[in-house]
Amino acid sequence: MKYAPFILITVFFAVGGCNQSSSVTEPPNILLISIDDLNNWIEPLGGHPQAQTPNLASFANEAVTFRRSYTVSPSCNPSRTALMTGKLPWETGLYTNGQRWRQIVGDEQVIPQYLQEQGYYAAGAGKIYHANMPDPQSWNDYFPNKIEQMPNYWLPVQDSITGVKSFALTDNEIREDSPTGVNMVMPPFKGMYVAFDFAPLPVETEQTGDYSSMQWVSEQFKKKHDKPFFLTAGLYRPHLPWYVPQKYFDKFPLEDIQLPEVMENDLDDVPELGQRVARNRYHERVLESDNWKKAVQGYLASINYADDLVGQLLNNLAQSEYADNTIVIIFSDHGWQLGEKEHWRKFSMWEDVLNTVLMVKVPKGIPGLPEGSYTGGVSDKNVSLVDIFPTIAELIGKKPKPGLSGHSLVPLLKEPNAQWTYPVVSSMDDNKFSVISESWHMIQYESEDGQANQYELYDLASDPNEWTNLATDAQYASKIEELATFIPTERKPMVKTEPFRWGEVLSGKVTFK
Repeated sequence: MKYAPFILITVFFAVGGCNQSSSVTEPPNILLISIDDLNNWIEPLGGHPQAQTPNLASFANEAVTFRRSYTVSPSCNPSRTALMTGKLPWETGLYTNGQRWRQIVGDEQVIPQYLQEQGYYAAGAGKIYHANMPDPQSWNDYFPNKIEQMPNYWLPVQDSITGVKSFALTDNEIREDSPTGVNMVMPPFKGMYVAFDFAPLPVETEQTGDYSSMQWVSEQFKKKHDKPFFLTAGLYRPHLPWYVPQKYFDKFPLEDIQLPEVMENDLDDVPELGQRVARNRYHERVLESDNWKKAVQGYLASINYADDLVGQLLNNLAQSEYADNTIVIIFSDHGWQLGEKEHWRKFSMWEDVLNTVLMVKVPKGIPGLPEGSYTGGVSDKNVSLVDIFPTIAELIGKKPKPGLSGHSLVPLLKEPNAQWTYPVVSSMDDNKFSVISESWHMIQYESEDGQANQYELYDLASDPNEWTNLATDAQYASKIEELATFIPTERKPMVKTEPFRWGEVLSGKVTFK
């Protein structure tokens, strides 16, 4: 399949079904594509009717799409650390964005290290680990370099004399060192994340940071490799701020924007601890400033921008000598909310945030799945991002790393509706847990003052928006009791690590091995 970047419509005709078996060839290459903060607002998942993701839609016709894939944590750092180590947050003790992940997990082997042991060349570009926490030991090569995982991005600056605002290429993590900064649209408020903003960029796609990352990965397809490769491509958008070139905003006229479907007084049946999660001041301020439609426009534009870059990357792979021997995995680290339950950003345990993108294409002739993955398959089984590590191990035909938490997805790549009964357990911090089993979703909030736990319970089959909390209905008490048995009782404690600033990393004061 040829992917044509920078187009609006991709027409693709495919016949779904199992591939015929094929003989096993040389060890497969692996391309792992990460799309930061992408929720289910893509065409293959149907989360928003106005989403334009033609390249992901085309890829779905070749791959297996997991519509009920979930993160193990609604925060970048613990989600990505769990995926890369293959171990759950309560098994490693890595619960929050602020913890230095390598300091917490110690010498725990991560996917690129495991693959290097199997004879692979491991390299990548962009955000794979949490942005300001690189892991040089993971890689043979990295762009921009093994310390600076991400290129510069266009961020707002303000002339100190004239007050005029403009965009300049800036180190994103230097900006994040400061709790204050220049915004283009969103009026700042106390406690607001400095990057909570959205505006079109007066530059071309080829001048953007994510483009440079994807180009670097594409260049690897032109090289001769004496080892199988593991390449990672980390897109930062649609992570905040939603600054992408003007042409992406133009596809979503503000007057036509459809807001997320919400229910008035949705929080009335949510327990107090859940309401605290939701009411983080963002929704009130977005409404006061009349920026809800502008924010949705910015997110849709950023998703479309990311889709264009994914399409270009896949097109470059398809035109290379590695097209028929490369496993492609596309994932997002967690979802996002834009006003649902009066909540913005990630950092919640609701479906909109826990649900992630996960799409996998396996060509024929791969040791662990010689017939290749099901063409255009859709799986509605509950799976977890922590399942990626054991899946890679089985696909390349190697013994997995000991102690992996997840389960290989190979049975579902072969037959998307195969028997699969594993629940997905997620955590936020070390005192909020989610259990998703079949169509049921339970959230447990643990009280910090010794009071009784608080719960939410939803039947996603009949209530996909999670508008009716069944936890207070006595007839569902046994269901809560059943689901609560999956919540871990043995957990590593939350351990704080020494805070640092990105400027200290660049100066060498703080080091990463």
